[in-house]
Amino acid sequence: MSLSLEKHKMPEQEPKVRAKNFSEVALGYTAEIAKAEADRCLSCKAAPCRQGCPVGVDIPAFIKHIKENDLDAAITSIKNVNGLPAVCGRVCPQEEQCEKHCVLGKKGESVGIGRLERYAADYARHKGEVVEKVKYAADAKKVAVIGSGPAGLSAAGTLAKLGYKVTIFEALHAPGGVLMYGIPEFRLPKEIVQAEINNLRKMGVEIAVNAVIGKTFTVDELMEEEGFSAVFIGSGAGLPHFMGVPGENLNGVYSANEFLTRCNLMKAYKFPECGTPIHVGKKVAVVGGGNVAMDGARTALRLGAEEVYIVYRRSENELPARREEVHHAKEEGIEFKLLTAPLEVMGNEEGWVTGLKCIKMELGEPDASGRRRPVEIPGSEFVLDVDTVIIAIGQGPNPLVQSTTKGLDSNKKGNIIASDETGATSKPGVFAGGDVVTGAATVILAMGAGKKAAAAIDEYLTAKK
Repeated sequence: MSLSLEKHKMPEQEPKVRAKNFSEVALGYTAEIAKAEADRCLSCKAAPCRQGCPVGVDIPAFIKHIKENDLDAAITSIKNVNGLPAVCGRVCPQEEQCEKHCVLGKKGESVGIGRLERYAADYARHKGEVVEKVKYAADAKKVAVIGSGPAGLSAAGTLAKLGYKVTIFEALHAPGGVLMYGIPEFRLPKEIVQAEINNLRKMGVEIAVNAVIGKTFTVDELMEEEGFSAVFIGSGAGLPHFMGVPGENLNGVYSANEFLTRCNLMKAYKFPECGTPIHVGKKVAVVGGGNVAMDGARTALRLGAEEVYIVYRRSENELPARREEVHHAKEEGIEFKLLTAPLEVMGNEEGWVTGLKCIKMELGEPDASGRRRPVEIPGSEFVLDVDTVIIAIGQGPNPLVQSTTKGLDSNKKGNIIASDETGATSKPGVFAGGDVVTGAATVILAMGAGKKAAAAIDEYLTAKK
């Protein structure tokens, strides 16, 4: 039998159907499809795919178990190093990480590593996972984890396994960080995130919600008064960037952070069952070209918008969003206004958005990012007829923890300065990782940072004994 050079397609909801609901778009592999996809793996001894995984999953090993229909061994192999496989299998940009290094990708399409990871994780969840509670030593030290996003969850799980009493402090009323409030239900169902978090609780990790570090407690208070021997900061990048154009304060203008957070935490995806204070007009422009922009556009469509535009100043080749997300958005009817930059948000006397004034762009010489710089075409201004504008041009860290912690160094962007290898900061006993250090990046990179920091915290506290 010849080896297929194409990935087995992921079963999905039909575009016209899914554009009107919040159910998951990708339906997951069946046992037959998963076995056929696993059989494409060449089980390379060198396993170049592993070098692309920030948490070091033994990819050939878990795929071999799927080939042999031993799914218990497959999920055990993954969970040895990755505490959130159901999440990573759904939202990791595998095409830029593990799958990018797959040998099959040289002649055809790489093995669907992420799809197989999701398959194994979903099997484990449906079967019901047995999680053993950590047996703490009488003198077990306490470690505080600030933020319950991927970096915090990864650090907490690793530290708990090492025997530390971990408390996660989450500012919002539901744990999960960006996994809960940033990523829409149709890409990452909330019940999957909560199932993974409940596994941490079963291990013995405590989670305090509505706990805003910098207000409820400071980092110094956690260490000096609450008995924590070390602190890991994984508070993410939740502060939105704006364009700085006229009209951004009009009614009907959202940051993507606010728009998606309202939708996710106030359960707009269950509307009208859950009343949610979110206004979505009939015509929506989403400014930006990353995954967050795609999430905002596709969410607006599902909330009843009749026309949704992605406004991006470069061409399709430069779109930072995953190819899959762009493809799904187009299938659902999102219209792309490429090589287009906003100049002004237009409004009426009542203060509501009436349009988005834009100008056409062309690509010039490459800039510092390596991408060709967009240049305005004089005289090409036009007004896009919209009544809602969502700004999705990136975000940075909230400054609250940094500004209330003595001796904690950060850079001019507000990111905490921390070691790439250990997460150690300028303040002894305080470690940091994920988006609060790097700026907005991927779930798996944040998890890798949390894992490294947990090992470094263990080393630091062991040396102090």
